[in-house]
Amino acid sequence: MKAIRFGRLSAVAVVAAGALALSACGTDNPTGSNQSPGATGAAVSGTLTGIGSSAQGAAMDAWKTAFGSANSGATVQYSPDGSGAGRKALIDGSAQFGGSDAYLKDEEYESAKAQCGPDGALNIPVYISPIAVAFNLPEVKELKLDAETLANIFRGEIATWNDPAIAALNPGVTLPDLKVTPVNRSDDSGTTTNFTEYLAAAAPSVWTDKASGVWPSSLQGENAKGTSGVVKVVTDTPGAVTYADDSAVSGKLGTAQIKVGESFTTISAEAAAKAADASTPVAGRNASDVSLKLDRSTKTEGVYPIVLVSYHIVCSTYADQKTVDLVKAFESYVVSEKGQKDAQDAAKSAPLSSDLRAKAKKAIDAIKVKA
Repeated sequence: MKAIRFGRLSAVAVVAAGALALSACGTDNPTGSNQSPGATGAAVSGTLTGIGSSAQGAAMDAWKTAFGSANSGATVQYSPDGSGAGRKALIDGSAQFGGSDAYLKDEEYESAKAQCGPDGALNIPVYISPIAVAFNLPEVKELKLDAETLANIFRGEIATWNDPAIAALNPGVTLPDLKVTPVNRSDDSGTTTNFTEYLAAAAPSVWTDKASGVWPSSLQGENAKGTSGVVKVVTDTPGAVTYADDSAVSGKLGTAQIKVGESFTTISAEAAAKAADASTPVAGRNASDVSLKLDRSTKTEGVYPIVLVSYHIVCSTYADQKTVDLVKAFESYVVSEKGQKDAQDAAKSAPLSSDLRAKAKKAIDAIKVKA
């Protein structure tokens, strides 16, 4: 099928200033009355532009609304064009932060030094969410799948939903003799990166392609741009299946439990948070960087391994103090307990743990003016 194109969602400009409500009095509430000035003692102001992850869309709307309700004089814009677009925009300087469901690749990290200075860019986790395996089957709202069966579905090796491999995992479930239609992202997507990382790690004998943000061109199936694009195709197509941020499919489509160890894990924010907390740092980055390597082949029960940790990628240095103050103010709210709660309410995401919030805040505090 030809890729389905949807127009760029227009970024909602949110007016903001005064200082963000992360005051010396200790509040995390961006709408509170205790407001602190920027690093120079002046109120934050100016325009902050971000491009990137569509999976972050609902959370970004909540963050912009809360930030804007407390501040005036500053504008935050975000265009959800995909993770690849977000990383590219940060590297080439067309955006002051990128939203990405995958941290910078090694070559991207090196390229960012031209724009961000010798210490490069910082990957700051802001949003943790499970990736749902979502399907449209009449009368079936939940299935159990293991990594090998899931990989075969998306490789096109399983033609119908009543295939013996699916039936063996779902005794007692009446499966239709309906064509399986896998639907993948047509754009360079961090969600695709996370999904293919899981398949490559958990089912290496079946998923022989390398993990990538670009879907393998050799595989047949339908495709669409962005999270909303693939969800729409599956919603409109009986027998279709895709991978998408759970907040975008909840209540609309059936979802799969994923086999981990000897049991099946139901998708949830809590199970996704466990996967993030068990992650390890990525080597070779700025000391303040918070890139996380996830264990996709975990056998620990209760962990949901198809999870995305979505980042705001920012420069370690900016040209002027005004920009530094604005970036630090917005990102400090986003990773705060209040900011994480706002995202959870809007997008069913898993809040950063206190340990991750502390590491994220340390990274934000390290942002400075170029020497």
